[in-house]
Amino acid sequence: MIPHRATLDVSRELARYLGRLLWRERRLRATPKGSRALTCFRQAVMVLRWFRGERDIPKLGRDHKVSRATAYRYIDEGIAVLAAQAPDLHEALDRARGDGHAYLIMDGTLLPTDRCAEQTISVKGETIDLWYSGKAHQHAGNIQALSSPTGLPLWVSDVEPGSVHDLTAARAHVLGALYAAAAQGLPTLADGGYEGAGIGVLTPIKNPADGQTLSIGNRAYNQLHRGLRCLGERGFALLKGRWRILQHITTSPSRIGDITRAALVLTHFEHGHLPETR
Repeated sequence: MIPHRATLDVSRELARYLGRLLWRERRLRATPKGSRALTCFRQAVMVLRWFRGERDIPKLGRDHKVSRATAYRYIDEGIAVLAAQAPDLHEALDRARGDGHAYLIMDGTLLPTDRCAEQTISVKGETIDLWYSGKAHQHAGNIQALSSPTGLPLWVSDVEPGSVHDLTAARAHVLGALYAAAAQGLPTLADGGYEGAGIGVLTPIKNPADGQTLSIGNRAYNQLHRGLRCLGERGFALLKGRWRILQHITTSPSRIGDITRAALVLTHFEHGHLPETR
């Protein structure tokens, strides 16, 4: 074995922030001092390495001189304390209004996961694989998100199986609150997949079914809508590009929501969007 050192490309301040969350969790659990294999800071480093894409948890455990079971437990604990800091939908909307945003951008994405053989009945009455997305041709979890006009992700939903359509997932997690926000002057932009979402959720105007072209006014509306909404793509790009564990999740698909919320908190810290970091 040849030992070597490596640099983790996250700030020490972020590791300290996560370390403080872990310290509070240990206090809540009344963990005896000195009974843990790793300090809060070293545990935070291991968790951040995992979020940056080092999926081999047994290897992380060996690197940090803890057992396989302890490594899994420490990663789960890190996910939990981070996810608990994520804003809920109403907090995110209140923050958006307080920050003076003129609108929000809603988008959905599929986060690939390992094969999960769970069956369900489709709307056509056929037996299908619950977590398989026919659109993406892979097993995945469906996550909905709201982003600011600049593309910073503000809120993410809990996970829905990959077979669930974006509009169905949005109805389950976010549309009700968006109607109230729109009534208070905060509309939401979304792509054509959300057509029919309801008042206050603005989508592009479709081309006429009879082959005619849209009027110049409607084309101008679509172009303006596209120009504003495209920055929403930055939201998931920030999450998945920075926290590479989201590019392929090997844990239980039911954990995707917590993992994504944890990644959101890490992103908010790095962009100074957490209240205590502003």
